[in-house]
Amino acid sequence: QVQLVESGGGSVQAGGSLRLSCAASAYNIYTSCRGWFRQAPGKEREGIAVIDSDGSTAYLDSVKGRFTISKDIAKNTLYLQMNSLKPEDTAMYYCATGRCESTVIGGLVVRYWGQGTQVTVSS
Repeated sequence: QVQLVESGGGSVQAGGSLRLSCAASAYNIYTSCRGWFRQAPGKEREGIAVIDSDGSTAYLDSVKGRFTISKDIAKNTLYLQMNSLKPEDTAMYYCATGRCESTVIGGLVVRYWGQGTQVTVSS
């Protein structure tokens, strides 16, 4: 079992930045592919960024150019740098790990979820 602990959420004004972190408690075959999801009130959870074991990445169109997913293998930690935040980015953000069927949004087959961290962007 792998536990994922997110941090870095908070409240920010539109145009601001936040950096989310997700520390994993262990490595196994289900931590080779990692990603970030978000869920806004009344909406379905959506994948926004994924990074595969070889470092290849994919992003949801609405966050391309503003968000950057990265990982630090030594620290077993996943990051999401979010710049130029918009009110529509307000959501609960979740990290996840699993296996990638392909490095595209929707290609991550999730095995483990984090508990979520709230991001609120005010206009």
